[in-house]
Amino acid sequence: MEVHLVDGTYELFRHFYGKQPSRIDPVTGLEISAARGVVSTVVQLLEAGATHVGVATDHEVVSFRNDLWPGYKTGEGVDPELWAQAHVSEDALVALGISVFRMTDLEADDALGSAARVAANDPRVRRVVICTPDKDLGQCVDGKIVQLDRRNDRLLDVDGVREKFGVSPSSIPDYLALVGDAADGFPGLAGFGAKSAAALIARYETIDAIPDDESTWDVPVRGAARLAATLRSSRELAELFKVVATLRYDALVGEVDDWHWHQPVPGVWATWAERFGSASLERRVETLTRERSRP
Repeated sequence: MEVHLVDGTYELFRHFYGKQPSRIDPVTGLEISAARGVVSTVVQLLEAGATHVGVATDHEVVSFRNDLWPGYKTGEGVDPELWAQAHVSEDALVALGISVFRMTDLEADDALGSAARVAANDPRVRRVVICTPDKDLGQCVDGKIVQLDRRNDRLLDVDGVREKFGVSPSSIPDYLALVGDAADGFPGLAGFGAKSAAALIARYETIDAIPDDESTWDVPVRGAARLAATLRSSRELAELFKVVATLRYDALVGEVDDWHWHQPVPGVWATWAERFGSASLERRVETLTRERSRP
């Protein structure tokens, strides 16, 4: 079997800024077009044959990483209309019969990583597909686990991660610690770019293993003396950024069998389809339900 794990927060942002046709919720009077888009993309996944699906969401804006680094991403600057649809998408997915990992202290990425490990350890699972383009999730890719950017139809296995970033999946946190991650709100170390960081991490694998003395580096790195001086003075900061960039694998996500999709919640899903104003979405789910109920 295959397991599909979806980054619900990414999907919400994608559909919000993708300018879906407006839909005002007749119950709350609020815009819910992005939430409808999230649900529709999960239905597309089921229509493509997915059987075991989990969707991870950031139920709260902040996480434990905000305590580690004060500049870490928050909800500041995010359109309130977007966040107002986050819980809507979660509730609608549950009504659809999808397992939703609602994260509070941890993040959606942590849930995706945790679920990927649970699935990879299940001998029945042939492949685990993490559906997100987020570079953080590259660190999970290994053996059965691959990463899929559905929007661009790009699948990354271990070799694909190496080709994209220049480092092995296990070294992604070290790489991000050096180059930073603007989306997550930590800057990395001054002067380190993608090429210099990739060259050093590809050779030494971890920040700890990079020698202080650049004269002993056996890979060519432009501006080596300056970068080595920065690293010598900022190792503690680099290690902090590595912790921030490293996924947690202890999120409570259940087991593979919990993610097996059979049918929507009777009655409840029909209400959501009506709120979304989408007869076609309701018909599509009805068709899927009939197909999955056949012996």
